[in-house]
Amino acid sequence: MRVLLVEDDALIADAIEVTLSREGFHVDWVADGLSAEEALASSAFDLVLLDLGLPGQDGITLLRWLRGQGGHNAQGKQIPVIILTAREAVENRIEGLDLGADDYMVKPFDMQELMARARAMIRRANGRAVPALESGDIILDPAARTLRKDNTLIDLPPLAFQVLQVLLERRGRVVSKDDLAQVLYGWDDGAESNTVEVYISQIRRRLGTDLIRTIRGIGYVIDQ
Repeated sequence: MRVLLVEDDALIADAIEVTLSREGFHVDWVADGLSAEEALASSAFDLVLLDLGLPGQDGITLLRWLRGQGGHNAQGKQIPVIILTAREAVENRIEGLDLGADDYMVKPFDMQELMARARAMIRRANGRAVPALESGDIILDPAARTLRKDNTLIDLPPLAFQVLQVLLERRGRVVSKDDLAQVLYGWDDGAESNTVEVYISQIRRRLGTDLIRTIRGIGYVIDQ
């Protein structure tokens, strides 16, 4: 899933980015509120991790804008937001939550707890209560990073695993090739035009050709 990390401390940002990337998230990092606003206005994200003490425009102002005007495709009012801050006073937590944040973590925090909360936020945003993603006899566990078919473990390359996870998260909805590329690479321009097709082919070879349906000229969908 694609995460926008808004954090002005480079060391903290690097630690979060490395940990999230290992868990299969794609992270776009910005260091100030105005850059975050630009990113949210132009791109779709599955989660925002938001520091409050930012240069220029602070996190509270950004949160108020996000929940008011919304971000890309008017998703700003729904996108999950976890506040990450050194401000531990109860009134700061109340303000952040009342303005629309979904969760609040005080620094320093445990990285694995952050990962668990991030997965829970994305799960709820997609209308799921259980961690596993299922389609027929296929079960994908985002937390354990495992994939099973007929209760047999299937080995899938990491980026192909991410593509499958996105399609299962949005089951029943067509996901465009551009959206899949954005989830995988964010603002990077290094992906070749046929990269997504390569990962779709890897998934089909291991799980069968009927799992993912191609909508010609639009994208891909898992129907059931």
